[in-house]
Amino acid sequence: MNRIWLPLIGCLLSATLAAADEPPQAKDPETRKYLLDRVDDVAIAQLYVDGFEQLPLNDKLLIYHLTQASIAGRDIFIDQKYKHSLLLRDLIEETLTHADGIDPEILAEIRRYAKLFWVNNGPHSALTSQKNILRCSPKAFAAAVQTAVDNGANIPLAQGQDLAGLLSSLQAVLFDPKFDAFVTQKSPADGEDILTASANNLYDGVVSSDLEGFEEQYPLNSRLVKQADGTLEEQVYRAGFDHVIPGGMYAPELTEVCKHLEAAIPYATPKMARALGLLIHYYHTGEAVDFREYNIAWVDDKDSPVDTINGFIEVYMDARGQKGSWESVVYFNDPAKMAMITAFSENAQWFEDQMPFDPRFRKPEVKGISAKAIQVVIETGDSGPVTPIGINLPNAGDIREQYGSKSVSLSNVVEAYERASSKSARAEFCLNEEEYRRSAKWKSLTLALEVNMHEVIGHASGRNADSLKVDPSIAIKEYYSALEEGRADLVALYFIGNPKLVELGLVDNAEDLREIQRTAYEEYTRNAMTQLRRLPTSTTIEEDHMRNRQMIVHWLAANTAAIDVIEKDGKTYYQVIDVDGWHDGVGRLLKEVQRIKSEGDWAAAERLMEDYAIKINTKLRDEVLQRYKALDQPAYTGFVMPQLTLVSDPDGAPIDVAIDYPQDMEAQMLRWSGRVK
Repeated sequence: MNRIWLPLIGCLLSATLAAADEPPQAKDPETRKYLLDRVDDVAIAQLYVDGFEQLPLNDKLLIYHLTQASIAGRDIFIDQKYKHSLLLRDLIEETLTHADGIDPEILAEIRRYAKLFWVNNGPHSALTSQKNILRCSPKAFAAAVQTAVDNGANIPLAQGQDLAGLLSSLQAVLFDPKFDAFVTQKSPADGEDILTASANNLYDGVVSSDLEGFEEQYPLNSRLVKQADGTLEEQVYRAGFDHVIPGGMYAPELTEVCKHLEAAIPYATPKMARALGLLIHYYHTGEAVDFREYNIAWVDDKDSPVDTINGFIEVYMDARGQKGSWESVVYFNDPAKMAMITAFSENAQWFEDQMPFDPRFRKPEVKGISAKAIQVVIETGDSGPVTPIGINLPNAGDIREQYGSKSVSLSNVVEAYERASSKSARAEFCLNEEEYRRSAKWKSLTLALEVNMHEVIGHASGRNADSLKVDPSIAIKEYYSALEEGRADLVALYFIGNPKLVELGLVDNAEDLREIQRTAYEEYTRNAMTQLRRLPTSTTIEEDHMRNRQMIVHWLAANTAAIDVIEKDGKTYYQVIDVDGWHDGVGRLLKEVQRIKSEGDWAAAERLMEDYAIKINTKLRDEVLQRYKALDQPAYTGFVMPQLTLVSDPDGAPIDVAIDYPQDMEAQMLRWSGRVK
């Protein structure tokens, strides 16, 4: 899998909206306004880009067209995530833009719901998978919508349907927390099937047993539908070719994406132009072999200063771990922050040779690893507004082994989290002042090292056993994503105290290295407790990154003497009491996790997840919630993206691309959906 998300303890944003009445300052990081808004447990922040104004015009125009492709495809993911989402968005946005006369309290509640919808690309949380609901009566909401209609709102109605019928059909969607409660549920209660327990739009009427003996032709880019006669139909995501290949699901959106990708090609380097051409071809055919050819060409392009991720890529949302969610990221190189990630890519073979797992599962020759620090310009679909801080692609293991991979560290995203971070939560969950001071001193460098190692020498490491004839994701099924994220974390944690980091000039000396190692282990251990506040009502963990962190910490607590659980003044603390024991335990666990992946051992993966990752200690969770309640801290963050505007001369020729920062999620989302200019 390709992502690392910022652990909760490091991504908390201050509850105070600083300098709200000051004009935005885009160029000076010290005076920029990062935190824009707060809605429930979500912070909304502005993402800034450094260095865009200095780029050559050619690169700016390339980024502009790639950004337009990102915006053009975002509705694909919104629809993939939940079948009612696009209708809900039209209903909510039309109401907000025709709001004269609506009761102010009801309008404020509709706006609260809308912000959560925009941040999460639908009604379900990107972190917990649970559904957000409107906190007003259906009658009050219906009155608000009727007022909007009287003001000229264009509410989409099915043939023969009136407004009352539409609102009645959506009442459970909007107001019942138990209806379609989870977008993804890999561990449902009472033995319910994982596909029917998940509300995403990747399947219709399909249960897991229907797939026995069924071979999917389009496992990554299709919706699977059970027909009335019991047969399964793959509704392929593709634009199609006139009179040759019929268009499939999302044909209009993919056609628009392709139009903007084609507009980008004249400004791309030759290798990037070839990759974009292959991506366009894949979007038209939908064929897996064409996506493979695109990925090989994309990996081969290691030198282009501008790049994009665009496609049906990550499988976290699918309970089976097979269907790809659409996403897009556009970015350019950040030379000022390139040294660390480059050091890991240039020494990837050394790290591979030192891995603690069976030599049979190491790569004898690490090929084609590209690693860069980047400035992100836009992220949509499965990558934004809630954004990772590190990415490694492609996911296909055979392409990684034969052709290599690309890793990126999202410099400006990390900076945005850092600039808006709060110290209060760290102080609350550190056992003593010494631990807190250590965290405050080393957390930034520790995080940078972990992110880069996770992506470059974590995801890119290891190989499959010769006996495994399918991709590990197919063999390990619903547990693969969490297992792979855990494997990449374990690699970073295993090497975080290695003297090689001093040799590479990434850490000054052995004494600092020891402090950094302890800090990393303490931060990671605390996170297993603090991340529980993201799950206020759940009894199981469904998000894969959260599962992998629980798995590692609880395995270490059960199988080493490195972690102690301490009660102090009525509060619980997780304390690292043996750094060397923690490290040795990581090595043992990494050895087993790599074996599970390399051999495709589903049963062993299930045991790890069931024993250490999935079940929530609700008593501890409730304590954590109480402690956070006093802090009034958001649980996660959604970002407002920069806006690009094409500047032309009187003859219409492009002469520049201007960048600005909207500082307003509502304005940006209404602009993207075409409701405001």
